[in-house]
Amino acid sequence: MKKLLCILFSFTLFSFTSIQKNEITIYMIGDSTMANKPLYDNPERGWGQLFPRFFNDKVRIENHAVNGRSTKSFIDEGRWDSIMLKLKKGDYVFIQFGHNDEKKENPKVYAEAHTTYKQNLARFISDCRQKGAIPILCTPVVRRRFDDKGMFFDTHGDYPDVVRELAKEQHVLFIDMHQKTEKLLREYGAEGSKALFLYIKPGEYQSLPKGRIDDTHSSELGAIKNCQLAIEGIKELGIDLKNYLKNE
Repeated sequence: MKKLLCILFSFTLFSFTSIQKNEITIYMIGDSTMANKPLYDNPERGWGQLFPRFFNDKVRIENHAVNGRSTKSFIDEGRWDSIMLKLKKGDYVFIQFGHNDEKKENPKVYAEAHTTYKQNLARFISDCRQKGAIPILCTPVVRRRFDDKGMFFDTHGDYPDVVRELAKEQHVLFIDMHQKTEKLLREYGAEGSKALFLYIKPGEYQSLPKGRIDDTHSSELGAIKNCQLAIEGIKELGIDLKNYLKNE
């Protein structure tokens, strides 16, 4: 009986160890466009929040993106250090900042594109590589902006180009979410693209009695579309992570 119990215990331990060995973790760091949002009585979703829907059970996703954060404040608040304590070889880190780094009026988050912003991104890359983890740089998703003629225009200035430049310089895996989401908005058009963002009528949600118009943050549909664009990027890269995607 004792021998049988030992065999069963050894088998269970081996199975658990095998599962742990095969499981990978995706860490997501970024701002409100990626962050988790309250599910109850709230129309807003971050794309990192819905990302787990697209992966099988061998992937664990930790979404550390937080509203209002920039590369600077994410580091200053110790959020990056907390991830580094548990980051391990083979894990992935999706990195998407820019919306708040560009806010000159707020010194707690402002990071000039070609200096501090780039340096902070480079730190994320270097730290990941030291741990044997795999960084994936993402340009910031676009805001919904159309002029009076219905033509899209961008608001992110040099920030997306800095990410592209750094990805080339450091040979980092890269998904151009800025380019992909801009294409998506152009396809939906000035009116149709409202469905991707928050155009809430008064009374639709108890938490928003006056309604809400928000051309920065995503509706559930918008977040799903952004996830699909990120998945498209993974497939284009051809990396092993594609093998953990659910069959569509």
